[in-house]
Amino acid sequence: MSRTKTMGPQDKARLVDLIQAQREFREILLADPHRPTYHFTNPEGRGMPFDPNGAIFWKGKYHLCYIYQNDDRILSHDKGERNYDCWGHASSVDLLHWRFHKPALEPGKPDRSMFSGNCFINNQGEATMLYHGVGAGNCIATSSEPDLDNWTKLPSNPIVPIPDKGSADGKLFSSWDPHGWTENGVHYAVFGGPTPALFTAQGLDDWEYVGPFMSGDMPDVGEREDVSCPDFFQLGDKHALLCISHNRGARIYLGEWRDNQFHPEVHQRMNFPGGTCFAPESLLDDKGRRIMWSWILQRNEPLHIVDFTDPPDNGWSGIMTLPRALSLDDGGNLTIEPVEELQRLRLRERQERDIKVNDEAPVRLDGISGNTLELALTIDPGDAEVLGINLCASPDGAERTSISYRPSAGTLSIDLEKSTLDKSIKHYYYTMFNGENPEVTKQEAPLELGDGEKLELRIFIDRSIIEIYANERQCMTQCIYPTRDDSIGIELFTRGGSMTVDSIKAWDMAPTNQW
Repeated sequence: MSRTKTMGPQDKARLVDLIQAQREFREILLADPHRPTYHFTNPEGRGMPFDPNGAIFWKGKYHLCYIYQNDDRILSHDKGERNYDCWGHASSVDLLHWRFHKPALEPGKPDRSMFSGNCFINNQGEATMLYHGVGAGNCIATSSEPDLDNWTKLPSNPIVPIPDKGSADGKLFSSWDPHGWTENGVHYAVFGGPTPALFTAQGLDDWEYVGPFMSGDMPDVGEREDVSCPDFFQLGDKHALLCISHNRGARIYLGEWRDNQFHPEVHQRMNFPGGTCFAPESLLDDKGRRIMWSWILQRNEPLHIVDFTDPPDNGWSGIMTLPRALSLDDGGNLTIEPVEELQRLRLRERQERDIKVNDEAPVRLDGISGNTLELALTIDPGDAEVLGINLCASPDGAERTSISYRPSAGTLSIDLEKSTLDKSIKHYYYTMFNGENPEVTKQEAPLELGDGEKLELRIFIDRSIIEIYANERQCMTQCIYPTRDDSIGIELFTRGGSMTVDSIKAWDMAPTNQW
């Protein structure tokens, strides 16, 4: 329907239908018991993949793009081609409340769809999207507007075409998942792939291959792990490569950037078998903070969808993690914290202190319950072999998600065996490149406590999403789908000894999503 000063009877009737449909759809979303309330969530339709992209702090606002699928574009092309991924666009002044813009990037020519990339400021001061154009290669679009509402694609796109696999270029690099930046007036880019490659350019359309981006890999990285969704930046006195491998999820390298090559020294997982943290993206804000998001793989949305023209079962899909601040501590170790702005959402604080817990029975907290909460715990592990907390627990224990710490092993775990009574929810460990999808019931991450160090947990519960921050150096992400209205209890437990919870604070979290 065109935008005109006057509308005919058919236009008015169409407008009435759209208004009514919007109201009905809003009621569907509001009634969804698993739709998050304060995590950044796709406003409608399918976001699978839902990679965060194009994040930038620009003229006083945070901008975040995300991949979503446009049904109109699906239906207007042959179904046999992948031609439906667009980049949605939202902006915020507080990292909490987001205004949705029109799409930043949509398929056209030569790109019939778009995959991941980033946004950086080029040497002319323009915001610059560097992205993968499906069927074409890596492409660029620019904008200088205050609100970045309109983007202009380079007429010369793709800047680097997809090389033939058997060609000389095809043996050196893959033209996918690019990430660009400007350094001393020169444009740099890393192209993702099994062997990530470095390119440089003086302008925006004169890119030249330099060589392998990394000097080598780390011993704990498997042979079949690629570097995709790369994000390269300075962090403290080191450089960091935030990325995924398609068969392990989010991860980060720390190392040295010298002589046009990244020399990794440390490799750290940000996702673990059974986890849901994928496709990270970050920005540097005006406070000097490095802030990242990741796409959360949903358990109730099939990863391998046969027909993308079908709408998602719940009318929507696509969730981001909370914004996380990355930094290095005095020893050069990675720290991961939820951004301080989230504290503005806290309501109705409750606190309990000095709770002694032994292995006789779980201690259910009468004054703390809910499924949209922030919890902050300080725990003295005592002599317990295993200690932990049950979230979203029904009174009879039929549904619960258990978070446990094992001091002797130095492991933090999320047990999903009783997270939901819905038998259709499968906890797969997706290994896309291997073609294997084993079902798991536990996600386990390393967490070594020092002598006398207490376990410090910040846990965010948002209906179907939990995020656990431990001692500012570990973070775990998981999806849960409780089915019962009374699955809102919080319980403390141990096995093989006792612990003391010095303090547990709880806050209800105010919603930030419109519905």
